[in-house]
Amino acid sequence: MDTLSKYTLQDYLVTFVMTLAIFTFVMCVGVVIKAIDLISRGVSAWIILQVFSANIPYILAFSIPMSALTTVLLVFSRLSLDGEITAMKACGITMWQIVSPPVMMSIVLSGCCIYLNSYAAPNSHFAQRKLLMDVGVEEPVNLLEEGRFVKEFPNVMIYVGKKDKNKVKDVVVYEMEEGQVKRNVRAKSGLITSDQTNRILKVDLYDVRIDQPDQEHPMDLTRSRYINAKHYPVSLDFAEIWNKEHIRKKVPDMTMTELIHTIRNIREVFPDLDEEDLLRQKTSMVVGANERLALALSCFAFTLLGIPLGMKSKRKESSVGVGVALLLVFIFYLFIIIADSLVMHPELHPELIAWVPVVLAQVAGFYMIHRLN
Repeated sequence: MDTLSKYTLQDYLVTFVMTLAIFTFVMCVGVVIKAIDLISRGVSAWIILQVFSANIPYILAFSIPMSALTTVLLVFSRLSLDGEITAMKACGITMWQIVSPPVMMSIVLSGCCIYLNSYAAPNSHFAQRKLLMDVGVEEPVNLLEEGRFVKEFPNVMIYVGKKDKNKVKDVVVYEMEEGQVKRNVRAKSGLITSDQTNRILKVDLYDVRIDQPDQEHPMDLTRSRYINAKHYPVSLDFAEIWNKEHIRKKVPDMTMTELIHTIRNIREVFPDLDEEDLLRQKTSMVVGANERLALALSCFAFTLLGIPLGMKSKRKESSVGVGVALLLVFIFYLFIIIADSLVMHPELHPELIAWVPVVLAQVAGFYMIHRLN
């Protein structure tokens, strides 16, 4: 049995290294395009190399689960079609003994991905942002993070639900004065323009509702005035925060420890938000944390599902295995997109949606392997 385990494990590792190299190379195309853009702006080769290196942990966090799935599809498709699985079972070896080497490796890979998603990738992403800001090629509009309240601007706290270049949707603005909320502005859409000379981001909001609290009784919502407007301009001064020393961490830059700490102390971090917006902010961060863990543990889930699917395949061409892997990964990321889109509805618990494909893949994998056994 040890000989067969070594044989299966060796075949798995060789195929995994090859698929990981291919997927990582393909996913690096976006980084290469960014590097070409930096070259056109006159950025030095050393800075470009640092930016490229900082993207590697982030890319690996996605390419490792894809490679784990593709590997078991290819390996077990070949073993099945060559009759090796049948020969092993004829010798009295159970399916669980046959699949144990890749399953154990998937657990190791999930552990590696947990570290990547929790610490290595966020730190690398933050280092990349500091590099780009240091050389002056970071766009000021990137200060507005999608799905999170940004409170670093003087006297303004802003939330952007969706952002497409300089167009934004579902915007919430808290205008502050002496530490108190002066007015609450909500808009369906907006357009961002940047004034690099004066260090100002101008956000023109459209289809606006303004909540003006009573100055003498700011906590009494019944005394608030509501005003509707077609257009409302907001100016964001980024002069104080647009430098390398005071760069803030976005959610993708936070390690898992920092993210959990912020979630637990959300009221202390955002003391001025009303309960509805505070719950929205907390939900956004909880969803992000769950997506990281679900992505990491997908290595194990994909392996359990990929083994029986590979054995049921009638062809052993690599293109078939890659095609099936891409389809399953697409379904997985579809659930991630759905979870992100439901952040506005905390009552639906969108943080659990990211786990649906992981749990289904594990259950289906266990069941099919048991049937094959």
